[in-house]
Amino acid sequence: MRKQKKHVILRVLPGSIAEELELVPGDSILAVNGKEIEDVFDYRYLMNEEEVLILVEKQDGEIWELEVEKEYEEDLGVEFENGLMDEYRSCKNKCIFCFIDQMPPGMRRTLYFKDDDSRLSFLQGNYVTLTNMSDHDIERIIEYRLEPINISFQAMESDLRCRMLHNRFAGEALKKADRLFEAGITMNGQIVLCKGVNDGEHLEYSLRKLSSYVPVLQSVSVVPVGLTKFREGLYPLEPFTKEDAREVLQRIHSWQERMFEKTGLHFVHASDEWYLLAEEPLPEEDSYDGYLQLENGVGMLRLLREETRESLSGREGDDRSRDILIATGLLAAPEISGCIAMIQEKYPNIRAEVIPIVNHFFGDQITVSGLITGQDLIRQLSGCRGKEILIPCNMLRDGEEVFLDDITVQQACESLSSRIVVADRSGEDLVRCVLGEPRKERKRRQTYEQTSGSHRGQAECGEIDLV
Repeated sequence: MRKQKKHVILRVLPGSIAEELELVPGDSILAVNGKEIEDVFDYRYLMNEEEVLILVEKQDGEIWELEVEKEYEEDLGVEFENGLMDEYRSCKNKCIFCFIDQMPPGMRRTLYFKDDDSRLSFLQGNYVTLTNMSDHDIERIIEYRLEPINISFQAMESDLRCRMLHNRFAGEALKKADRLFEAGITMNGQIVLCKGVNDGEHLEYSLRKLSSYVPVLQSVSVVPVGLTKFREGLYPLEPFTKEDAREVLQRIHSWQERMFEKTGLHFVHASDEWYLLAEEPLPEEDSYDGYLQLENGVGMLRLLREETRESLSGREGDDRSRDILIATGLLAAPEISGCIAMIQEKYPNIRAEVIPIVNHFFGDQITVSGLITGQDLIRQLSGCRGKEILIPCNMLRDGEEVFLDDITVQQACESLSSRIVVADRSGEDLVRCVLGEPRKERKRRQTYEQTSGSHRGQAECGEIDLV
């Protein structure tokens, strides 16, 4: 007989239904409406009723059966020790472009966890390859209407996809996308482009096949592979050049024109990196179809610019004076400088120098701020001691003031004898930070690593923030 799963409560929220029911941390929820809970999907789906019967095991082993009347979709108000209420599923692939395989040894263990979990796709927007999903997983996604699901396609040619993912089932797994399409489950797609592998005519073929999924597949992002200096023994990949980027953009723009004329959606989107590498202007805001792929670095810089402009539009400006530094990645630095110039038009006495941080830790091919380490920040700002320093929140772990190399913000402050301010990704927060104004509550992004072995709270697996 299979042992019944226990989902242990970590925290009971004040004023919640759970508090009224006298549930406490350490209690376990076993079933809802007579059905054993497999994971967070079951829990959320079964709780979407106005009357529920909950089976609870107290810490002393006593079993409580609780009848609850509540609003539809109202939650009990508990957080579980395991955010997914199940084990996290690691990736079975050995992708030729995998970033985790390009990390140096000796970093914290959780950074090396590779996730490929459809539940994280629904909860956090992570991308899944479909190779780790069973028929049961697909059936539950369809039954519970768990959408949108974000899928890493990479290539639509079966043999090529198998080679890229180094998984002989990777081509067959694409049939699962067919099932999701037939069931009308909203999807977003991703193609990590590798030079000489899945670009050119291979990309053309992939976009042609994926376009047949529209409108259920509402967007596809094309992002360049990230290459660190730690690639010894890995598949030989080359960085894209300016000319390569222009060719990729030309192909994508051609598809955008065709798809917009046919469907009213641009459908395929290039990440911001392509435009900066090609030295071409960012697209206008309306070409992003509502920023469907922000987490993949598609439109983040355009949105930052528009939000900064909007935040400044209702301001008169004044003669306040401030002197700060803004540290960011090479990728975003020119756009951040443009935003600062907009601020200075109304606040001419604001002195804000943007300093692009070169990524010596992972290699200078890595230009995103989300992969800047504390040691690179400290080393390159050592001549700026005593100044206020503004950094973007994606340099840090979710919910913590810690860089990827485990250096804390406090340690960086002490090393630089400086005050460090962590800015949210929004243009409004950038304006407030630069002007030294009170700010709204900061929302932190989900980072790309998994939590500690206890899996408390949400997993932190996913794609690296591209800005």
